[in-house]
Amino acid sequence: MPFFLSPVRVMVTLFAATLVVLPLDAAAVSRRDRAAAEALMARMQAAEARYREALVEIGNASPDGAANANAALEDMEDVVSACVEQDGCSLGAMLTSYERLLKLNADAEAGDGGLLDDDIGPDHADTHAGIAHDVAHDVPQAARAAALLADGRHDFDRMVQYNPAVQEGIRRWLTDMREEFITSYENYQYLRAQMWPQYQRAGLPEALLFGIMAKESNGRVHSTSRAGAAGPMQFMYATGQRFGLGDDGTGFDTRYDPYAASEASVAYLNERLRELNRSIELSLAAYNGGEGRARRIHQANPGKSFWSEDVYHQFPPETRDYVPMVIAAAWLFLHPKEYGLSLPDLDPEPAKLRLQQPASIYQLTICLGNRGMREGYMRALRNLNPRYRADDMLPAGATLDATDRIVGLYKRHCVDGPRAALARTLVASDPTAAIVRGGGMVPTVGVPVRTAAAAPVATREYRVQRGETLTSIARKFECDTGELARANGIKGPRYTIRPGQQLELVGCTQ
Repeated sequence: MPFFLSPVRVMVTLFAATLVVLPLDAAAVSRRDRAAAEALMARMQAAEARYREALVEIGNASPDGAANANAALEDMEDVVSACVEQDGCSLGAMLTSYERLLKLNADAEAGDGGLLDDDIGPDHADTHAGIAHDVAHDVPQAARAAALLADGRHDFDRMVQYNPAVQEGIRRWLTDMREEFITSYENYQYLRAQMWPQYQRAGLPEALLFGIMAKESNGRVHSTSRAGAAGPMQFMYATGQRFGLGDDGTGFDTRYDPYAASEASVAYLNERLRELNRSIELSLAAYNGGEGRARRIHQANPGKSFWSEDVYHQFPPETRDYVPMVIAAAWLFLHPKEYGLSLPDLDPEPAKLRLQQPASIYQLTICLGNRGMREGYMRALRNLNPRYRADDMLPAGATLDATDRIVGLYKRHCVDGPRAALARTLVASDPTAAIVRGGGMVPTVGVPVRTAAAAPVATREYRVQRGETLTSIARKFECDTGELARANGIKGPRYTIRPGQQLELVGCTQ
């Protein structure tokens, strides 16, 4: 599926072209050039007509709608590029076509059904009102959300049972779990570039990805359950290994990697769909309650759905709750306006952040502030960089996955200035320094206390306590983190340690 070129984006290209092309003297344009310019205008008008037809196809849940819309928009961009080079071609006339497309999308957002026309019956007008809005944002997303499987039923809304159990799940997401839903949506926007492509290539809807992730982890990449499930998609260790997840040789568990976890999730779901009669509900039941159980129940009840009494009651209560909750989250993802649900639009354009000086994610979180984000950027940075702990001190030159906004805030606040200095001071603070020893003066915040250099003490052992990291232990005993890691055979960059582990405190002064 080619990348979707939105009318807004191509219109920006057109405006840029008008800035560099000078008006031509009409008399100086040859007959051949005029004919070529007229041919380009005819191509533009034909492409616009194909785009309008594709939007109707998408409104009717046709699986070809997205491809046709993409092809039309790509042809429009080609025409604009050719017009720039063609004598006698009017960019102003081209601009009129894009203005019509933008008006079409604006009408859809206003809710007048401009994209749907009369091709959708009254019974489905409300159901598909949200699709028209999504088309303006992302045509492939809208089409794939409506086309889960090529089995003759291309509407995702009809691929799952919308019943009182799903309605109860929607009620829960909109009431006492509304905050979790919105948090999941915010987290997902940052993870989308890493997770969505795998589902898109497999023909699985984005709504299904979001629904599973929202129920499993709320989009918290480092989430770990009591049972040992880990990562944004909550794979158990043995199941993860079957689908390529686990220790990558550096001590990092790739179940926490959003890209790898999404890829494994696609493989798992496709395997379940093949053996469970392509039932989404049964595949979700297997995801939560175990594939062996789901397989046995399905084989003992051929042709029966998850909601059949003979099937439903054979799954544990947790699974009977899980399936409708995932479907409810996916439903709300597709139809937020229908339920009065306002979702944040963060526009997290992926970008690389190259550190100009050593820093930890904690330090970056402080100096970045929380402009545009209620809770700041720590979760986004941790989700995008799962290999690092929040207090790992990363060297200058290290590159982090981030967004355009984070990179801009970093350059403004984290390299120089009072906020950068404050962040460095706060992350380097040692709470043990607040303890007064020998009747001395109490240290004052912001005023460094000069003391005589302490001589390193003899090497001794220390047992790691729950919640401690190698970096926090190094600060506690005034050691060099790298030297402490080398002395204990601990590999970077995560310096993974476990509670109860014995460490040799080499080079420490406390």
